[in-house]
Amino acid sequence: MVSALASMAEDRVRRLRVCVRGAVQGVGFRPFVYRLARMMQLAGFVLNDSAGVLIEVEGVAVDCFAERVWKEAPPLARVDSVDTLELEPAGDEMFEILESVGGRGATRIGADAATCAECQRELNDPDNRFFGYPFVNCTHCGPRFTITRALPYDRGRTSMAAFPMCSACGADYANPESRRFHSEPLACPVCGPQLSHPIAEISARLMNGQIIAIKGIGGFQLFCDARNDTAIDRLRRRKLRDEKPFAIMVPDIETARILARPSRAQEDLLASTAAPIVLIEACDHLSKLIAPGLCRIGLLLAHAPVHHLLFAAFAADAAGAPAALIATSANLEGEPLISDNDDAMHRLAGIADLIVTHDRDIAIRADDSVMQVIDGAPSFLRRARGFVPEPVDLGEDGPCVIATGADLKNTICVTRGREAFLSQHIGGLDNVKAIGFQREALEHLCSILDVRPEFAACDLHPDFRSARIAEHLDLPLLPVQHHLAHVAAVAAEHQAGGLVLGLALDGHGYGVDGSSWGGEMLVVDGPRWQRLSSLLPLPAPGADRVAREPWRMGIAALQAAGRRDLAATLWPGHPGVAQLDAMFARGLQSADTSSLGRLFDAVAAIAGVRLVQSYEGQAAMELEALADNPQCLAGGYSLADGLLDFRPLIVHLAKRRPCRRQAADLFHGTLISGLADWAALGASQAGTRTIMLGGGCITNRILAEGLCSALRDHGLEPHLPHQVPPNDGGIALGQAAYARHVIQHDCDQIWEHRTCA
Repeated sequence: MVSALASMAEDRVRRLRVCVRGAVQGVGFRPFVYRLARMMQLAGFVLNDSAGVLIEVEGVAVDCFAERVWKEAPPLARVDSVDTLELEPAGDEMFEILESVGGRGATRIGADAATCAECQRELNDPDNRFFGYPFVNCTHCGPRFTITRALPYDRGRTSMAAFPMCSACGADYANPESRRFHSEPLACPVCGPQLSHPIAEISARLMNGQIIAIKGIGGFQLFCDARNDTAIDRLRRRKLRDEKPFAIMVPDIETARILARPSRAQEDLLASTAAPIVLIEACDHLSKLIAPGLCRIGLLLAHAPVHHLLFAAFAADAAGAPAALIATSANLEGEPLISDNDDAMHRLAGIADLIVTHDRDIAIRADDSVMQVIDGAPSFLRRARGFVPEPVDLGEDGPCVIATGADLKNTICVTRGREAFLSQHIGGLDNVKAIGFQREALEHLCSILDVRPEFAACDLHPDFRSARIAEHLDLPLLPVQHHLAHVAAVAAEHQAGGLVLGLALDGHGYGVDGSSWGGEMLVVDGPRWQRLSSLLPLPAPGADRVAREPWRMGIAALQAAGRRDLAATLWPGHPGVAQLDAMFARGLQSADTSSLGRLFDAVAAIAGVRLVQSYEGQAAMELEALADNPQCLAGGYSLADGLLDFRPLIVHLAKRRPCRRQAADLFHGTLISGLADWAALGASQAGTRTIMLGGGCITNRILAEGLCSALRDHGLEPHLPHQVPPNDGGIALGQAAYARHVIQHDCDQIWEHRTCA
């Protein structure tokens, strides 16, 4: 009798409502659910709603359905939660895919994804209707973020709305068994977007040494033959990019192995669906014009159909040599990426010999992401295409905050519930077009998240354009100190609750005392924080000019060490050095800076690596490129009154004048040891073992890896950022996260006098 009752219970028809949250729209989730339900002989429906995907299933075998939805989700899906609710059976007899339901959004769109293997196969199959079509895609690949104007993610809300589907595409779109079922960018040569020029012509022009601008997924890119020094030099002159490194696009991993020495972790990044630029040690036979003075190059794989077609044609004419193309953002130096056809024809006419457009609009532009591997894990230098708008999980709900970032490497951040959404890389806010792009990114992010920010956060600097923009949002405003934001960003990513010690190792940030900070030790505990210590401040003669002219910091460091007399032997005949030396002799009093970035500049000048920079961070990057065996100079630093002082190292380098490589090794080794001892002392004083490492200097792989190792030797637990850049590209996350702490802990008191109308 008991057995019979149990059997009847097992055969009982049940109905479940299953709510799936995360990046689950536009990734083939509904057809996946449809096939799973039919395989399990369940009735019901699935649809996109404003919160994600809503499913109702009915049958006798519903128990493991939700678990299989979680575990077997499509490759591009990012499932955050699967919630179930038992309902009364409705008597459904079949399973259907229903139309989307709108409403206030709590879901998100996925990032753009590199062309999948199946679409590549079709691209090269003469018998396939997608053969040679530069816009082939499916639910496993193709554009998402850059074509989406609003949620839910349906074709009418994307830039594909202008392309009615032909009967063949319509059949694929309506067929739940097809991997193109409800693939919103779906199109073919009959009904879809078209390139303005044939691939064969583009390839021939590249082989002939010309510079070609091509409209890609997130904007226009400039291409030229990476084996042609004349073409590379011409591109540098036209783009006004004297020495800043270029990235190289290659067709596949095999070619990447010929041109560089990728590790397994670097290969995994290259071949990921995000297809970022990855910094990898270069082989010797590459042109020195690609990345002057550096030992690594930025490599990325072909990731859009047009790239694969171009390389197929280009390689056919390359006589067996590895096919490689310079691939760089199509813009005028300092301005944001160009994404509009008319704008490209006007602004790129003096740079490109040919401008290749297409007729699918880019709803929001997104540059290539740039990454490296540090301490065995991925690390961003620039976060954009392929990763945005994937959120950072803050661990708990909170108010909706918008943070406007910094003026360099600008990004913005918007929080929704427990998630923080960092925008794509915007760049420096030093021109009208960049400021316009920031506004465009802000409006687009709020639109696709369907949020109305309640509070704003910005940098403390009184002259930052990003702060002025925040003031005009007409929201309660919290300025956040620059280096506090760096530390808060790392803490937010790691969901570090309670007290942490942070090292903010950076170029420049406005301190609460009005001085220039940049090598800071902070204690942070939720909304409370304290500047525990810093690097010994050095003179910074020439204000903003010190960042462009490292020789200024070189003589300033010698002045601080009481050995300005060494300047004449280091830089004989340099008129600027002689003039500044005379000014110091007459009692010049310049503002001081505790910046580690400026210490890098001083050492680069003293070691003869770089006296003048043509792009931000050049001196530090070239110093890093020279270091391969860091060694600590005995007595090269001191700790007094809590300040970390590297003047002994400065004097040693100036007096002994080792070769550039030895100087780089001594500097990095001494810096790592000094910072580790300093952090150990601070951790003991603060009563914590958890160390957050942020700031632009943490993009230095030798420093970051060496410091993590040294801190572990001290029994400490270092944390690096992995989901956002450690430089100013991640600072908006820290601003938003810290502002939420303040709002949640002390809203009335903190905000009483901080409203900007």
